[in-house]
Amino acid sequence: MNATERREEIINMLKSSSSAISATVIAKNLSVSRQIIVGDVALLRASGERIISTTRGYILENDKLNKDYIVKTIACIHAKKCIEDELTIIIDEGAKVLNVIVEHGVYGEIKGELHLSSRRDIKEFMEKLEKYNIDPLCQLTKGVHLHTICCKNNEIFETILKKLRKKGYLL
Repeated sequence: MNATERREEIINMLKSSSSAISATVIAKNLSVSRQIIVGDVALLRASGERIISTTRGYILENDKLNKDYIVKTIACIHAKKCIEDELTIIIDEGAKVLNVIVEHGVYGEIKGELHLSSRRDIKEFMEKLEKYNIDPLCQLTKGVHLHTICCKNNEIFETILKKLRKKGYLL
């Protein structure tokens, strides 16, 4: 398989998957190194493919999602210990947490792609923070951060806001 065929196969794998696929899994399936896949993904992005890197692997940006759901950004503030609770409130209402964004004094906007849609996703995210002893992005800004979320309608969005406000998580 040459490089062009491999990149086509990466796109096919991402299109046919309902969840994120790690570079390691793709590499094993295509019998190349993880680093080759990372390079291929960079080249695919440069050629216009809308590949998103999440904490669990790669996904293709879904235009259908943007048409069937409302996408809104919320401003939050809370301590590190409240991250799991905040994310769970959003997910339990049927929404998806697409990312976290902080405004850094030197670097400007820093965005981390999350794409969390289940309690299992949240658990895996929290375990990675713990396992690798990584501070979440909101630690850079004393707890202040944004989340882009998507949900089916404004009623769900308003319910999420109400619950986050009640906990003191909204800015």
